[in-house]
Amino acid sequence: MPRPVIRGPKLRKKVIDMTSNPLSDIAQWKSKPGPNGIPSICSAHPTVIEASMRHARKDGGLLLVEATCNQVNQDGGYTGMTPADFRAFAEGIAARVGFPVERLILGGDHLGPNPWKSLPADEAMEKARIMIDAFARAGFTKLHLDTSMGCAGEPAALPDAITAERAASLAAVAEKAVTETGGMKPVYIIGTEVPIPGGAMEELDVLEVTHANAALETVRIHEKAFADLGLTDAFSRAIAAVVQPGVEFGNENVIAYNPAAAKSLSATLAQMPAFVFEAHSTDYQTRAALTALVNDGFAILKVGPGLTFALREAFYGLDRIADFLFAGKRDATLIETMEKALTEKPGNWEKYYHGDGAEQHVQRHFSYSDRIRYYWPQPEVSAAVEALFDLLDGVEIPETMISQYLAALYPRVRAGEVRPFAGDLAIAAVDAVLDDYFAACRG
Repeated sequence: MPRPVIRGPKLRKKVIDMTSNPLSDIAQWKSKPGPNGIPSICSAHPTVIEASMRHARKDGGLLLVEATCNQVNQDGGYTGMTPADFRAFAEGIAARVGFPVERLILGGDHLGPNPWKSLPADEAMEKARIMIDAFARAGFTKLHLDTSMGCAGEPAALPDAITAERAASLAAVAEKAVTETGGMKPVYIIGTEVPIPGGAMEELDVLEVTHANAALETVRIHEKAFADLGLTDAFSRAIAAVVQPGVEFGNENVIAYNPAAAKSLSATLAQMPAFVFEAHSTDYQTRAALTALVNDGFAILKVGPGLTFALREAFYGLDRIADFLFAGKRDATLIETMEKALTEKPGNWEKYYHGDGAEQHVQRHFSYSDRIRYYWPQPEVSAAVEALFDLLDGVEIPETMISQYLAALYPRVRAGEVRPFAGDLAIAAVDAVLDDYFAACRG
């Protein structure tokens, strides 16, 4: 694909001390020049990561990329990558696009028994210990400890004390791994009110914001669990708690952030001066809402499906353009290939999408939860994407067709900010979402 040309405003630069973990002082960022928070890019899609690196390179700051336990683990996850593989993958993209690898922070998201929760707790936690050891040894320096889910024979949500004990046991494994490898000491994210990876499974109306006392108790009980295992130093590197600020998305709707509803929760940070909050499921929030979240102390903004949703929009628009310009040149369109993959292997969506056949057909391709993202790495889908870009390689796409099929990008193409080529347009689609996140964190 041709190299994209994307322009935009620059961040005020922050001096980066790479001798210690660059996220260790995030609670004090508001009092310093530079950003007040950081987007967390939760995606393993190479185009999303490339767009993120190009954006962060332009802005001159750090880039946080996180792999979830379902995407990447010792068994390969749905990407087929181990943590060491993911590190090599991300650093390979950085080398190609000229992003300084010393500004790349790798995180592990939802590290715990979730991929194996159908097993008894002892077995699932042993798998989780092997996983976090692999993440720590691969140099991931932001580790989200998520042991909130029940395993076989347990309730779906566990008491805080059990969650904290299990989280501390995982931290002990990570600390040992880092000591043995001599790597940078990680920072930890804790919390018991953790949304499931990838958004809610049903249509939502309202969400209950985490109670202020519950947030304080979460930190207290984790501090005790870490201390009980002799991990006081490790807990001093716990920088954030995952709470529910009242944002989420389902298959068909988005719950917008309401600062007034989160006022009491936000105020608790004054009693926890070393902490910020980490906000999950912020996908599809407006720039104003994201800015309000950061201003209210939710300094880590997780985004994943929203980025691949934008990328899918670009791919599908380009697919329609190619089908018009080069009718009959392919055995099947990308959309047709994807539908075949989705229906032949329904395991990643059938539990999440409801309704009759027609409703499920719409959700498979256009749901906010974007479970289609699990299918991009599949060989037949990957080959269809490659065939699409081969067909459009070097083709200057008419502005009028961009207006028709990629309307959100049309103003930037007209303004000369984005070139009218397939690769540039795909990157720009993701970049438009990223710009909201980086702008929200600028302060």
